[in-house]
Amino acid sequence: MSTAPAHPSLPHRPGKIVAVHVSHESRAAQRGRRPAAPSYFFKPSSSLAASGDAVERPEGTELLAFEGEIALVIGTPARSVAPAEAWSHVAWVTASNDWGLYDLRANDKGSNVRNKGRDGYTPVGPRLIDARAVDPTALRVRTWLNGELVQEGETTDLIFPFSQIIADLSQHLTLETGDVILTGTPAGASVAVPGDVVEVEVDAPGGPSSGRLTSRVIDGPGGFDPAIGSLPSVDDLQREEAWGSREAAGLPAASPVISPGLRDKLLRTPVAGLSQQLRKRGLDNVSIDGLRPTRPGTKLVGVARTLRFVPNREDLFRSHGGGYNAQKRAFDAVREGEVIVIEARGERGSGTLGDVLALRALARGAAGVVTDGGVRDYATVAGIDLPVFSQGPHPAVLGRRHVPWDTGLTIACGGATVQPGDIIVGDDDGVIVIPPAIAEEVADAALAQETEDAWIAEQVAAGHPVDGLFPMNTEWRAKYEAATEAATEAGA
Repeated sequence: MSTAPAHPSLPHRPGKIVAVHVSHESRAAQRGRRPAAPSYFFKPSSSLAASGDAVERPEGTELLAFEGEIALVIGTPARSVAPAEAWSHVAWVTASNDWGLYDLRANDKGSNVRNKGRDGYTPVGPRLIDARAVDPTALRVRTWLNGELVQEGETTDLIFPFSQIIADLSQHLTLETGDVILTGTPAGASVAVPGDVVEVEVDAPGGPSSGRLTSRVIDGPGGFDPAIGSLPSVDDLQREEAWGSREAAGLPAASPVISPGLRDKLLRTPVAGLSQQLRKRGLDNVSIDGLRPTRPGTKLVGVARTLRFVPNREDLFRSHGGGYNAQKRAFDAVREGEVIVIEARGERGSGTLGDVLALRALARGAAGVVTDGGVRDYATVAGIDLPVFSQGPHPAVLGRRHVPWDTGLTIACGGATVQPGDIIVGDDDGVIVIPPAIAEEVADAALAQETEDAWIAEQVAAGHPVDGLFPMNTEWRAKYEAATEAATEAGA
């Protein structure tokens, strides 16, 4: 290995740069998922940059995200070392910025090759801190965006201490002299745009400091060739994760949660009764037509999370159908109580989900799935404790009819318009869409109507003719109100 410096802040060109996915408690809380063990990805040494270097955001992209981190530089090789010995193999500590282009993240899920491996996307420096002069449990990393402090984390916040990370990696590979470990970012990582300046500093408060590592964001060339590889693409999930929150990304609030009281009302109310009340309010086009449940007797209540398929086109399926596509992202991101509603254009000649994705939705706590397309592995899906409404079974996969395109937008499903956050209710009669603002009112009215209809049914069963009773005329209405009042008094 050459000892000639290839970077102004590093004594050796690293053979490998290893980065930790999530390691700070604050970041795990922000993401809503806490790992049980550390996980990693590699960054190429060609991604290294120095303080003061520019970082490019390619033309046609929008989600260039910064992540201020503590970088460890290995001083002596480490192989199968114990945690108690691990820190002795670290020679220096410095600042790093783990830049990533979320527009390229979807098809890179986990590996981060393209979105984080680009030239200039791993600036480190500007100065090295002697690892022997600091306590690894008492370090701090801070990040400034255009002079405003946006990240601050300390090593007391780590889920996995440095000693564990080093020891774990050394179980599987040799950490060589000069290798760099990026140890994860705290909460507050977000998006930068051309013209922004991002600074990162690592220090031992009151002690040595790396100085501020400075990166200036500039426009860069785009021109990605779809014949060669994946094109940049974004959706609201990527925007939310890149910016750090839906609010920061300028997105509407997350799907509203149905209160327990409203959920109970909707579970007790037949879809037919809800449909009747919606029609009374001028909403005639809220039925998702042509669907049936995989299991008769299923009741579905939840909040819509939308997914759109477009008609299959071979070149678009090559660029959008494989890897971590929009379909997989939707099922990975569905929240508890949400219903994945799929626009498949009424095309039943292909499956739009199968048993694996149904199980993923179940594990995420989804309320169900509604699709105006087909379902693969139909019998298996029917055996899963997840309400699924569809056009019926079909053995084919997506590529026969569909390209998974995007999520989190207004769609058409079974002839009805569905927006994220709409309330979806289904039973054996079908599936309807309820605007959230009137859901409580509609549910109350439908339950009241159900009580009235049950009383009418009792009168018909007793031999009374339906004329004047269904609907009730003035005479029957008076009898009903008197019976209701008597029942209330008896219950009191």
